[in-house]
Amino acid sequence: MMEENHQGSRFRKVCVFCGSHSGHREVFSDAAIELGNELVKRKIDLVYGGGSVGLMGLISRRVYEGGFHVLGIIPKALMPIEISGETVGEVRVVADMHERKAAMAQESEAFIALPGGYGTMEELLEMITWSQLGIHKKTVGLLNVDGYYNSLLALFDTGVEEGFIKPGARNIVVSAPTAKELMEKMEEYTPSHKHVASHESWNVEELGAYPGQQSKQQ
Repeated sequence: MMEENHQGSRFRKVCVFCGSHSGHREVFSDAAIELGNELVKRKIDLVYGGGSVGLMGLISRRVYEGGFHVLGIIPKALMPIEISGETVGEVRVVADMHERKAAMAQESEAFIALPGGYGTMEELLEMITWSQLGIHKKTVGLLNVDGYYNSLLALFDTGVEEGFIKPGARNIVVSAPTAKELMEKMEEYTPSHKHVASHESWNVEELGAYPGQQSKQQ
């Protein structure tokens, strides 16, 4: 079990996946700031994609201004696109998206997805898959702002109905419409699914490494 800080949170560092755009409606920006406020309230550090624009910029600045550590992990190729003006907190530059996701996973104790595009959804789905496979045992949360992810959650339910997703694995995803409710549910979450392979059978240190990179890490 993870150490609890004096605010009672299970988590010390949470990774937030979110868009480099803010969306067309203010409700999404409000949700990013609300989640930042909730992390500050619970004294939780932020790990995120390293951008200073869109929802990434909003939540990172809120946590940083609240006095907590912010670690941004960004591929070199995306720096001119996702960073505008000054960077926020600590920025770690990596070679590619594969390395970015592996580093974000290793640095975090839980994951939350805000609304976002393909990249956000892909990161979310990979962490869900890694949980199902037994690669990690960390909680995966989905902030379903104004029903943004209703269709995705319905697709997961269809996967269960059609026999492609086990009912226990459907429960990997913890979702809620507000940051406060989501954090409360994540704090109380207990996994109910069986791992495809044992956690011990995965070489977690080499997750995300291409064959040619593994020798460098040993």
